[in-house]
Amino acid sequence: MSEAVRAAGETASKILSHLGIDAFEQPGLLPWLLLVLVLGLVLAARRRPPSIPWPGLAEARHVGAGEAEPLVALARLLRTATLVCLALVVCGPVARLQSPPEPGRGLDLMLVLDASGSMRALDTVVGHEARTRLDLAKQVVARFATRRVAEGDRVGLVVFGESAFTQCPLTSDGRLVRAALARVEVGIAGETTALGDALALAVKRATGGGAATESVVVLLTDGRANVGDVPTEVATLLAAGLGVRVHAVGIGTGGEAVPMANKAGAASSRLRFERHDPDLDTLREIAKATGGAFFAAERSAELQEVYAAIDALERPPRPIPPRLQEVTRAEPLLIPAGALLVIEMVLARVWRRRLP
Repeated sequence: MSEAVRAAGETASKILSHLGIDAFEQPGLLPWLLLVLVLGLVLAARRRPPSIPWPGLAEARHVGAGEAEPLVALARLLRTATLVCLALVVCGPVARLQSPPEPGRGLDLMLVLDASGSMRALDTVVGHEARTRLDLAKQVVARFATRRVAEGDRVGLVVFGESAFTQCPLTSDGRLVRAALARVEVGIAGETTALGDALALAVKRATGGGAATESVVVLLTDGRANVGDVPTEVATLLAAGLGVRVHAVGIGTGGEAVPMANKAGAASSRLRFERHDPDLDTLREIAKATGGAFFAAERSAELQEVYAAIDALERPPRPIPPRLQEVTRAEPLLIPAGALLVIEMVLARVWRRRLP
């Protein structure tokens, strides 16, 4: 018996959890309310409805008519479920939410994303569909940005190819960062790689706000600098001089050709192969000179582990811990209670209407 009660309790807890209800303000009321409900149901079942004698009652029962009616039983069941929902509402259902820390009191994180032509490489298959490096990189970066914003950091986005531009300034709005990432496409800034320009712009944006105590740049690329006005060495010295840590992430391996997706609007459907060798040595030097970490990912599928490692590295003490809030959540119980009551009324007053 105890096992059955425990299993029923666990099932009820899971249902309430799915409804967004974590606890009750007055849980001690629930047993008494259920006891009153049971007593009321017993009294209602013993009370017979008013009726008039019918001369043909004996003949009707002889041919198979019974006293129990399925619709009556269903109506009582619906009314019972309605009363149970209302009893739970009286107990004060609440949802426990963890409020994020005060925004802008953590890190200033600038995410630098390579959108040059080499990011069309199809080196990962998701399901039965080949995905480009940029598509998978955007997913991983979006999850990373959302998590950091929720913890009180400000996050911005720099996109680069032949040129570099700020796709999203430093912000505490995770939705804004995700929307900015969704609009990034291969070739949006050109087909070549201006690595030095992108790094210099990210350092400028990371240190321009002045609200955070530390600034960090996470640089993601699969190529090597072959264009731009700012040499990579100068951008690295700029980051080191301003105390900006740069975590450098290189995708791909040298010496092999990879399949490439066609450019937007290209008519040819033939699969083409190109070789793009990432400059891992330069990325390693950037990370070393700025006090950051270097990561190499041969395939885009490995980026999730890379960004998880970066997330673990950047754990500064938070000045204000997150607070636990309790929010009243009666709606998930009131809505089904109202729906059940309407169904019961339709069955009792319309479908099975009694003679006056």
